[in-house]
Amino acid sequence: MAIEHAAVQIARKPWGVGDLNPWSSVDVAGDPVGELWFQRTHKHAAIPALLLKLLFTSEPLSIQVHPDDEFARSIGLPNGKNEAWYILAAAPGARVALGLKRRLTPQALRAAIRDGSIAHLMQWRPVAKGDIIFVPAGTIHAIGAGIVLAEIQQRSDTTFRLFDYGRQRELHEESAVAVSDAGPVQAQSSPRRLTAARTALITSRHFVIELIDLPANSNWALNADRETWILAIEGRARIGSTNMSVGDAVFIEDDRSGIEVGADGMRGLMAYPGPDPVVALLQDTGELTKYAGMSAGDAPKSSETVEVQT
Repeated sequence: MAIEHAAVQIARKPWGVGDLNPWSSVDVAGDPVGELWFQRTHKHAAIPALLLKLLFTSEPLSIQVHPDDEFARSIGLPNGKNEAWYILAAAPGARVALGLKRRLTPQALRAAIRDGSIAHLMQWRPVAKGDIIFVPAGTIHAIGAGIVLAEIQQRSDTTFRLFDYGRQRELHEESAVAVSDAGPVQAQSSPRRLTAARTALITSRHFVIELIDLPANSNWALNADRETWILAIEGRARIGSTNMSVGDAVFIEDDRSGIEVGADGMRGLMAYPGPDPVVALLQDTGELTKYAGMSAGDAPKSSETVEVQT
């Protein structure tokens, strides 16, 4: 049984940023920060199946691909990496790439990696706040500059790079060709309203992602029979004894808790293992609360912040 205010690990990246507000109060001194990883508070706790991150981009990320479960296990890894992105903020003209403009043979893909022409074969699309993008394993993809997004993924850091904008990092031609579905992507299913407060954004075998919109001063019962992550993206609430404001995350598993929503309501992302939405996970108690939340200056961020080497 566990209810934890998630700790944060900082991952510094060449394409990161120097200001994380309003998503984090971490003092970014030194190299830019590209990612914040939310982790369980207790270092010896069981490792969750899912990983929740925030990404901050000032430059494009590499063009890359992730393995599926079958390939990952064939090379001794526990699982592959399916992921999804929820766009929290996007500068004008911001875009992401998902899949290729046309299907390539393995030989053509290999040649495009070697001569860099893969950069011109990507299918780019504009993004805006509130967009949700599912990235199945095997999909060649990239994230452009000027974006803040929340990423929910299988817990894996296995990435095969195809192109890196001259950053002099290793490319992974053999593995990328082996795992890539080198063509256009299939259309993504539309979000589905579950209740007045819950919308299923992504429903997949590996995870379900919901957008939750909890009205001001409402009370909710959270009944998590599996690992569940909640990230606050607007407003304030209290989950158990944990005060949440923008950029805070909570981990709960095999436990129950109340959610008291502040005077401005609370919008958040909720993620848990799939394949189907869990109706009983979050239910309105029908009661009102006087909880007003803490002021933005007083609200503590995650209980521990550490650096992670990547």
